[in-house]
Amino acid sequence: MATDPHTISPDTSPEEFWDTFYSAEDRVWSGKPNAALVRETTGLTPGSALDLGCGEGGDAIWLARQGWRVTAVDVSQVALDRAAGHEASEGVGDHIEWQRHDLSESFPAGTFDLVSAYFFHSRLELPRDQILRTAAAAVAPGGVLLITGHAAFPSWAPDPGPEFHFPTPEEVLTGLDLADGEWDVLVSDVHVENMTAPDGQPATRTDNTLKVRRR
Repeated sequence: MATDPHTISPDTSPEEFWDTFYSAEDRVWSGKPNAALVRETTGLTPGSALDLGCGEGGDAIWLARQGWRVTAVDVSQVALDRAAGHEASEGVGDHIEWQRHDLSESFPAGTFDLVSAYFFHSRLELPRDQILRTAAAAVAPGGVLLITGHAAFPSWAPDPGPEFHFPTPEEVLTGLDLADGEWDVLVSDVHVENMTAPDGQPATRTDNTLKVRRR
């Protein structure tokens, strides 16, 4: 992220932090969907989808192109406005509703056939388990909850030491506190994604994915 964590004021709100983050560049992300999203949703019957932390809209726009009706959520209005601009150029506006939420305080209404949460890591304090449990409650019967997070820093980044911990898929599953007999675990794994380092050299990043279906 562009902001040094040591300069973050304790009074900085999530909206202020992420608006500043997105305002620092004309485009932060590639616009391409996350590889795990493509991998794990290909073959699912399109229905209603909730994209949590949608950023500039790459995942939401890809889902809409596949026929999903998407509610896309972010805390940053700067990111949402940028995502809406990208959506307009793709011609999928009738398939996406953009909503601003600080997920620690509010959450979209309704239930969804797919709820996806990608890279819920923040330099600000974040009630991650609470948000993901709320996300699970928003999955409709027969629907899927898909959570992808980092398992380690990218290969070019210095190791911050053991004090920084990325949760494993098993820890994410435990934190969800899902009711016995109501869910099936479809995927729980760690995988390596190929990417390009800031200097343009080939690099890798290790991520993990948890995919569960409500019965």
